[in-house]
Amino acid sequence: MSPLVEANLALILFLPWLAVLGALFWLFPRRPRTVARRRFDAVALALALAAFVAANGWALGYADRAYGRLWPQILATSVAYGVFLLVLAVAVFVRRRWLRGRDGGARR
Repeated sequence: MSPLVEANLALILFLPWLAVLGALFWLFPRRPRTVARRRFDAVALALALAAFVAANGWALGYADRAYGRLWPQILATSVAYGVFLLVLAVAVFVRRRWLRGRDGGARR
């Protein structure tokens, strides 16, 4: 396997699922859909993807190959996916708090 493909295998295999999660994050809640909200969502998704790639690289380098050739990929995929979800979860709570603050707490 090509070293470039091997290093990015988790991203290649998870990209469709990350796209689904990213689309759900982008689409919900439907309102308010302001320019600032779209900008916030785009930055959050870019940060989540960057964190995925960084965690993937870290885990590939950290994994002990004594457990087998596949172990680094398993660890990298698990860690990177968890980091992606963590960044999106934090963004959901920050966005919710920010949106509540903008409309005076009228929406609950």
